[in-house]
Amino acid sequence: MAWVFLVAAILSEVAASLSLKAAADGRKRWYAVVVVGYGLAFTGLTLALDAGLGIGVAYGIWVAAGVALTAMASRILFKEPLTKLMGLGIALVGAGVLLVELGAH
Repeated sequence: MAWVFLVAAILSEVAASLSLKAAADGRKRWYAVVVVGYGLAFTGLTLALDAGLGIGVAYGIWVAAGVALTAMASRILFKEPLTKLMGLGIALVGAGVLLVELGAH
């Protein structure tokens, strides 16, 4: 169940971050989605930790997945750049999280 909560936290955080961009672009109603999204994200992370995930692993996965998903979605939704160098950076973040995960066992 911990992983379900973590996935929910990640998706909520990505939705909130994308909504923040929409709100900053002048669509003020999106701030409500930002507040709800981040609230759900932190609630999901808390539930994942309560269910037994370690903070280093859970937060690392949350950050890596959030960065990757937000970058890809912002490319599609807002036509923001997603270069090869940015992709390498995302891969390095993912590799770092994998090392933290492996080191936790």
